[in-house]
Amino acid sequence: MDKTLTLQSSLDNDRLQSAAFLAKSLSDANRLRILLFISDGKKSVSTIVEELDLSQPLVSHHLKELKRSLLVKVEREGPFIYYELSDSRILTVLQTLSDVATNLLSARKTF
Repeated sequence: MDKTLTLQSSLDNDRLQSAAFLAKSLSDANRLRILLFISDGKKSVSTIVEELDLSQPLVSHHLKELKRSLLVKVEREGPFIYYELSDSRILTVLQTLSDVATNLLSARKTF
């Protein structure tokens, strides 16, 4: 069976809707930065704010979206809330997206 045909048959409408939902969650550069930063272990909001030089309200907004899309796990320890990747495959997706974007944009002659 053709590789494309196999892929098409495995992507029914529900799965495509789910993929679109996740893709939308990945469509913000600050969210991608946050995902990369927390990829090596759980981090508090204040650590993310300091390291990425973003405002606390902005980080909280993006973490809320990442949580809603199930891309991060949340753990409370006393007064602190920590975030980490919910699945290590997210890093593979980010690397693939980065590679495809780099290749496509390097071939582009005009914008």
